[in-house]
Amino acid sequence: MPLVQDGTSRFLELLSDIRNGEHYLPSSFVYLLIPGLFSNHGPLYFVAIKRFFSKMGLACHIAKVHSEASVEHNALELKLYIEEIYWGFGKPVMLLGHSKGGIDAAAAVSIYWSDLKDKVAGLALVQSPYGGTPIASDILREGQIGDKETRRILELIICKIIKGDIRALEDLTYERRKEFIMKHQLPRDLPLISFHSEASIAPGVLATMTQIAHAELPWRLLPKFWTEESHSFAESGHQVPVLIPLSAAMAVCALHLQLRYGEKSDGLVTCRDAEVPGSFVVRPSMKLDHAWMVYSSKKKSPSEPGAREMSEALLTLLVELGNTKREVVQVS
Repeated sequence: MPLVQDGTSRFLELLSDIRNGEHYLPSSFVYLLIPGLFSNHGPLYFVAIKRFFSKMGLACHIAKVHSEASVEHNALELKLYIEEIYWGFGKPVMLLGHSKGGIDAAAAVSIYWSDLKDKVAGLALVQSPYGGTPIASDILREGQIGDKETRRILELIICKIIKGDIRALEDLTYERRKEFIMKHQLPRDLPLISFHSEASIAPGVLATMTQIAHAELPWRLLPKFWTEESHSFAESGHQVPVLIPLSAAMAVCALHLQLRYGEKSDGLVTCRDAEVPGSFVVRPSMKLDHAWMVYSSKKKSPSEPGAREMSEALLTLLVELGNTKREVVQVS
């Protein structure tokens, strides 16, 4: 496997320029965002980033793929989608995939590179389990206590309820990723960036989980369409579950992975597994969990960059990398 190169310092320079009002992304590309697993059930997935790019006058689209489908199925869907965009706009496509979306995009260019070579200008994988994820491997590993029951539940949720394919999760296990990478390697001449982060496991974030309890709500706040039978019960108050903050859940997962495997992660993907061989790797020091890159459209404080700015910085770095590769080819 080819070695990675650290592109963090240049990424941070570009991010600083962007936050100061300097934008370098050219309009000569179409920017395609590929969402990750279960994104079909998150209507705001990538929407803020797409709007941000569109306001800058850039052609930006969110790939319409069934996120719960297998990697090879989505690879073909993305191949057709990229070709449609290329012939429609007459411009090459820059790909940015988050989580499984990065895996689907990498599979598309790996399998169909002969057809996409002149149509795809670069690929950025953001928090993508290119090497696999221990979460998927642990859930589906045979021999574990309750593994059969766990699989039945997953099949019910993925296949019956959300009309997906259990292979979407199987494809992210270490065994399946190893098989796929050995069979389909990424093209060496493709500009490639991999971005990973580490979730905060600070006591303050973890403490949020200990506060999850049941909130006692007055009966007047309950919906009016409740039945008369439940009305007397509601008058005395009713306990409803409080939603678990996503950052706290990611922190617990990250702590689990660190204690069990000694690996740093964003809560779902370890930093090691997100580094794609032969890529420019961006390793920010900011504590960002797996969901932050997609749903953090609002900044927590003015001093912190938002997901939109970081996506722009990643794609700007990808454009630079592509220009450098072309210059090297021309000189040689």
